[in-house]
Amino acid sequence: MSELQDDEIEVIDFEPVTETKRGFSYRFRWLHAFLAVFGAAALLSAWFVLTARSVLVEVNPITAQIEIKEGFALRVGARYLMRSGDYRVALSNPGFHDELITLVIDDEAAQTHNFAMRKLPGIVTIKSTPEGGRVRIDGVDVGVAPLADIDVEPGVHEISIMRARYLPATQTIDIEGRRQQQAFELTLAPAWATVSFTTTPVGAELFVDGESAGTTPLNAEILQGRREVTLKLAGHKAWQERLDLDAGTSLIIPRVELEPADGLVFIQSQPSGASVTIGGEFKGQTPLEVALAPNINHTLTFFKNGYASKETSLTTQPNEARELAVSLDPVLSDVVVVATPSDAELFIDGVSRGSANQTLALMAISQRIEIRKEGFVPYEAEFTPRRGLQQEIRVNLTSLEEARIAAIKPFITNAAGQRLKLFNPDRFEMGASRREAGRRPNETIRDIVLERPFYLSLTEVTNSQFRQFDSEHSSGTSNGMTLNNEGQPVVRITWQQAALFCNWLSEKGGLTPFYTVVDDAVVGFDAESHGYRLPTEAEWAWAARRDIADPSGLRKFSWDGDLPPPDGAGNLADVSARAFLGDILFDYNDRSPVTTTVGTYSANQHGLFDMAGNVAEWVNDYYGASGSLGVERDPLGPEAGQFRVIRGSSWAHGTITELRLSFRDFGEEPRDDVGFRVARYLED
Repeated sequence: MSELQDDEIEVIDFEPVTETKRGFSYRFRWLHAFLAVFGAAALLSAWFVLTARSVLVEVNPITAQIEIKEGFALRVGARYLMRSGDYRVALSNPGFHDELITLVIDDEAAQTHNFAMRKLPGIVTIKSTPEGGRVRIDGVDVGVAPLADIDVEPGVHEISIMRARYLPATQTIDIEGRRQQQAFELTLAPAWATVSFTTTPVGAELFVDGESAGTTPLNAEILQGRREVTLKLAGHKAWQERLDLDAGTSLIIPRVELEPADGLVFIQSQPSGASVTIGGEFKGQTPLEVALAPNINHTLTFFKNGYASKETSLTTQPNEARELAVSLDPVLSDVVVVATPSDAELFIDGVSRGSANQTLALMAISQRIEIRKEGFVPYEAEFTPRRGLQQEIRVNLTSLEEARIAAIKPFITNAAGQRLKLFNPDRFEMGASRREAGRRPNETIRDIVLERPFYLSLTEVTNSQFRQFDSEHSSGTSNGMTLNNEGQPVVRITWQQAALFCNWLSEKGGLTPFYTVVDDAVVGFDAESHGYRLPTEAEWAWAARRDIADPSGLRKFSWDGDLPPPDGAGNLADVSARAFLGDILFDYNDRSPVTTTVGTYSANQHGLFDMAGNVAEWVNDYYGASGSLGVERDPLGPEAGQFRVIRGSSWAHGTITELRLSFRDFGEEPRDDVGFRVARYLED
């Protein structure tokens, strides 16, 4: 306190600021700011009004509340002023789903936007009579009736209720929605018929489609449709019936008298497979189980092939199960077997019984008998001995070679439709004696042995047959007369063309071609082939000349005898062709100036047509003046040459030289009187 007192207090002059001066300065600054803001707001508002779009938002229902959540909008009455762009708008209304939508405002000056709000689900109660039905709405399971307070979307729906043993019920419902309460009730109709059963005796169990449904007497509720109903009572036969029932109906079945149950018998026989008849009625084959009416004497008869029939009788009790075994006695018959060769082996049903020459005691049933020996064709047959009768089987086994020969076809037909005959040739002389009238120097006598059997066509190849190979071929005309009809022999072909036709036949028949071809030209042949070919000269000569009546003789002409030929001997140069042929037979008229249909005239002794006349024929061989010394076996002619042999006379030949079967010609170029026929070796 003393320190304070010691301090000095200095007094200074104080002049406060006047109130009027400070107030005037503050009011001046606020006014300017306010005016600036107000002016800017006025300008902004004017700009907004001038650039905004007039928008009407219509919502169903019309009571919906509209709130702009994002974006500035100015409401003017029922419309909004909104600039272009996207706005988030909230819609709300009791009973409807709240919705947040995007409102897109475009550049149109005035525009309207419509929206529909979705109703809230309705609250639905569903009942069924009776209860417990399974409920489906529009096919979707929603539970078991009764159902309360379930949400169902507004609109039309189909409700269905299903319950076991009741008919399905369906109803179309219209749901208001907006959480309004609606109730529906469906009544299910029974799906059964009421069927009354009474039996004598009572107490039979009823089965419906295999399921127990109670005991008689009873009124059974049986589902509609086709039902199998069965009544069963111990010691009695089951009663069964098929009922067609309609729902809601009643049916009374007349009293059912249940019969006493059958006895059950299991029947066996030795051997098994015996046929069984009971009271003359066939029941089946052993082993067999049969039901027999009780307290009745039944006659059973047993039959089996090869065994004596047997008869027995039995009586069964109700519901009895028993067995019956029967032995059958075989029926034997003596069978004498005699076979050649004597050392052949006998088989019965595949089992060897020793030598084929013996007497056997065989059952009187069908049995397979075989007699075998190596190198021979086995004998096989089904044989049934006859009861009480001695029987004999005689067999001569055929050797494999004999069988092979026997199996050979005497005739075959090729792909062109030609028929060929099989020949088994032998030894003969080809050519002619120097003393023979008309003989030419190239007809040297040759000793020929033909060992290989061969087929030879009965007729010459026709135009029709050749055109299957070469569709464009034409045989043309001669002296103004056609050579080109279907049945006339093909002419104006080379040897090469004839050989290629033979290869075509082989390919068609699945055979190895006889001729070797390089660049469409024949350059050789395969002597071991069984394919079609031209006949060798030796084969042609044998088939033309060998005399069947005299195996050692050879015919001079195709016909029997000398010149002139008899009527119908062949198509030769005759008076019908005198207008254009020089050398003719004046004492013969075949009425065919040029070629005619093959096979028109008489066949030779071997059944071959036109071996003389119609056309001369290409053969396989190269031409040579003479053969080799000594015996020639299956000769195929020279290995090379310029010309090919032509055999036989034609429609243009009328002299003794040409008409003889030993006449040999040769050539290279096609002619209007030269054709061919085909041959092939027999397969080994």
